[in-house]
Amino acid sequence: MESLFAPAVNCSILFTELPLLERPAAARSAGFEAVEFWWPFDSALPGDAEVDAFERAIRDAGVRLIGLNFAAGDLPGGDRGLVSWPQRSLEFRDNIAVALGIGERLGCRAFNALYGNRVDGTDPAAQDELAVENLALAATAAGSFGGTVLVEPVSGADRYPLLTAADAVAVIDRVERDAGVTGIGLLADLYHLTVNGDDVPKVIATCADRIAHVQIADAPGRHEPGTGTIPLDEHLGALRAAGYTGWIGLEYKPSGSTAESFGWIPRTDR
Repeated sequence: MESLFAPAVNCSILFTELPLLERPAAARSAGFEAVEFWWPFDSALPGDAEVDAFERAIRDAGVRLIGLNFAAGDLPGGDRGLVSWPQRSLEFRDNIAVALGIGERLGCRAFNALYGNRVDGTDPAAQDELAVENLALAATAAGSFGGTVLVEPVSGADRYPLLTAADAVAVIDRVERDAGVTGIGLLADLYHLTVNGDDVPKVIATCADRIAHVQIADAPGRHEPGTGTIPLDEHLGALRAAGYTGWIGLEYKPSGSTAESFGWIPRTDR
């Protein structure tokens, strides 16, 4: 597979054989210069010592943090974000300052705000209204230092309402329209879009100006490129032709060891 963009290792799904704080250094040893993380703490409001240790691990490794998720709940347990979850809205709002503080200090400018699942007994329209409010707050805060809040379609979560790029763009449009906020963009994970049945070439052709970050994995399996059937070379080429020049997050589950899973990308392209 041809490497068309600078890749960033998602250290929340790769190098999981190592303690989390050792993963940035492992990524650097493997030849990569940038990393991204899901929310790396057990709590939405970690202590100062935890935050300091995380930031030190990034700096000491000599890598750049290019993407960070806001707190999203218990991902292994099925949670997919707090943005539209009424009972945890204040938790998300408190987390905004923590996540953006880490990002500002480390030079990270992309922050993924997972939308959240539908909640039993709660009006979906009320959840969507809450999501607009929360995304506007996050985007306004991130915009103060040039950051962008990302909205992502996700697969494999039955109650997650954003399945296609059009679903996410509709949310982005509503935030921009209702709150007058910019600095919010689409996270196009080519794996999730493909698995959900989206027309990826059409997404690239029609939404290129909304795509603020890209992630990849192959399907089926969500393993490294070359293990499945997604034409990732074609998609990345189309993205480049459409003007995308950002990072490509490697957010896949290695089919073997993490080190072996990088065989598709020459070390000189990392």
